Amino acid sequence: MAIYPWQLDLWRQIHAMRQNLSHALLLQGRKGVGKLEFARALARGMLCETPLPSGEGCGKCLACGWFEQGNHPDFRSVEPEALTEAEDEKPAKGKKPSQEIKIEQIRELAGLVSLSTHRNGMRVILIHPAEAMNTNAANALLKTLEEPPPHTLIMLVSHQAQSLLPTVRSRCLKLAFPVPPLEQSMEWLRQQGVAEPAPFLAQAGYAPLAARDLTLDELQELRQGFLSQLARPQTLDPIVLAEKSEKLDLSNMVKWLQQWLYDLIGCRLSGIIRYQPDFAAEIRTLAPRFPLQAALTFQKELLEAQKIVHHPLNTQLFLEQLLLSYRQLMNPTESDYVRTR
Repeated sequence: MAIYPWQLDLWRQIHAMRQNLSHALLLQGRKGVGKLEFARALARGMLCETPLPSGEGCGKCLACGWFEQGNHPDFRSVEPEALTEAEDEKPAKGKKPSQEIKIEQIRELAGLVSLSTHRNGMRVILIHPAEAMNTNAANALLKTLEEPPPHTLIMLVSHQAQSLLPTVRSRCLKLAFPVPPLEQSMEWLRQQGVAEPAPFLAQAGYAPLAARDLTLDELQELRQGFLSQLARPQTLDPIVLAEKSEKLDLSNMVKWLQQWLYDLIGCRLSGIIRYQPDFAAEIRTLAPRFPLQAALTFQKELLEAQKIVHHPLNTQLFLEQLLLSYRQLMNPTESDYVRTR
């Protein structure tokens, strides 16, 4: 569980503060820069019985063994059911797993922190993504943050720290995780076996772990097919594409639409293409032809869509409406596709 190269300075700072570390840390930054991995490495180091001089876990003691096996009695990871089942080889059938961290999960922590630690050492609680806590859960956590138990470290990992309650944020030491320098990310990805990392970094907003993940599955093929349809708005059939895409991950498709529109607007205003360098020719062809004000309105529509992407009443109709809006934007003189409200 090594520290990533772009995290070394922050790791040294935290290690230097170890004896006087705050009871609660908020690790904040873009998804895919390694916040969760950093938090887990810190947890293992805090629980290790013979930590290395750098503060990392030794990987050899009983505590490190428990941690690696996921059953350390003084470590608790709290996350939404959807993440837990996504990591399970056989997800539970029936009711759709929750995307929220619920109050019951936070209340369980109160019982945990009331007990003595197993080996008279530290206790570590990791909550991620912290913004998944619903309001009741966040309020329940406040009591623990306000009256911190001894020898307990609470870490909140957040991709959207602004979504947390201000009272929660104010009781944590904030650790910012910026996007690493481009060359450092490029070099790291090459070391991971990615021969041409630039397009993947662009798609991932220059977050290196997210870029690596894009190279590991069939997502690229799905993205290519989806964007190829957007690149031909005159022949795009929103109903057919929505029907074909019904079983795909809706949040990915909304993100692809957002990035596509961002590049269209960016190319129109400044000639810059950030997310889709592999579709640069198509974007440059399309950029001059759409009404800019309408594009900004559609951008707001996509922002609202992203907020509810995990809770649409009907995935196909949800995507169909967004694609209808896109086709109307790119073909404003057509009368057969009219935006409905």
